[in-house]
Amino acid sequence: MRKSALSRVIGRLFFWGKRLVQAVLLLWGAGLILFAFLPVPFSAVMVEKQLGAWFSGDFSYVAHQSWVSMDDISPQMALAVIAAEDQKFPDHWGFDLGAIASAFSHNERKPSRIRGASTISQQTAKNLFLWNDRSWIRKGLEVALTGGMELIWTKRRILTVYLNIAEFGDGVFGVEAASQRYFGKPAKKLTATEAARLAAVLPNPIRFKANKPSGYVIQRQNWILRQMKQLGGVSVVDEL
Repeated sequence: MRKSALSRVIGRLFFWGKRLVQAVLLLWGAGLILFAFLPVPFSAVMVEKQLGAWFSGDFSYVAHQSWVSMDDISPQMALAVIAAEDQKFPDHWGFDLGAIASAFSHNERKPSRIRGASTISQQTAKNLFLWNDRSWIRKGLEVALTGGMELIWTKRRILTVYLNIAEFGDGVFGVEAASQRYFGKPAKKLTATEAARLAAVLPNPIRFKANKPSGYVIQRQNWILRQMKQLGGVSVVDEL
């Protein structure tokens, strides 16, 4: 009897676990289709940060985001994130194989200083649908979602969503919220220098401050500005 009861419990857990996985997959599929043209109201990272703050007792924390279309974002901002995060973005299919190989080699030599190789497409998939983690399970899901995103969305759409959900500071998500917070102006009016400043903090927006830039942030900002010129200017964005 005990084995029979245990079998029923295991069977029921398996049944509902399977249903949960199917529901999540269906939700992700629907998200890939709907967000190909609808504004994204929030991301998984925003929800994770908000719930984390509430569970820790910080009820004053609010994740700010204001959706804007690409037409309402300065092309300098779009160019800045390409220059800073993924210079092969216009040409690859979601993954930069050269950067991945380089990162593997670096991480084997220096395991204490892990280097990533995520493209803008991968970062968009992770931020929108997944949780912050370095597990192989999450990475596998990221690869699958990135592939689906590249198949269904245009490059311009991927970049638009990325700019609207990227974290630019503690609780500051999206370029419009960041531009208003740090420069007191809409994202459409960002200059090249301001755009490069925002892009400079993306690797760690909690540690690096756009409104109080460290020497490293200024140095990275200047490097991004040089890369923006070398890429050929905003024509790169116009061609997406």
